[in-house]
Amino acid sequence: MNAYDFDLEITKTAGRQSVGGVWVTGLVNERYRFDALVFAEHAESEDYELAGSRISKLWIRDKQARKTVFNFDRGLDVPAADADTQAVVDFLCEGLADLIHG
Repeated sequence: MNAYDFDLEITKTAGRQSVGGVWVTGLVNERYRFDALVFAEHAESEDYELAGSRISKLWIRDKQARKTVFNFDRGLDVPAADADTQAVVDFLCEGLADLIHG
């Protein structure tokens, strides 16, 4: 996949009252469902953020394979299952926070 192969659909956003951030649910290419916790500012500890993206939690499920193919929860729990999944992770890291928070 390259940068032009992505179709992003945001299906739900929900702000958090306690410590900020926005939960974002969506689809990439109608195949990968994701939930992400996205912040307007960078985390105090870069270990709590995925690759400088302002994403502190990212879960991706491959709807075709019916399994979790990536999970980051203030640290890597499930690495990208394959190159396509990694491309989706990179795509979300590049622009999701800017899309949500401007």
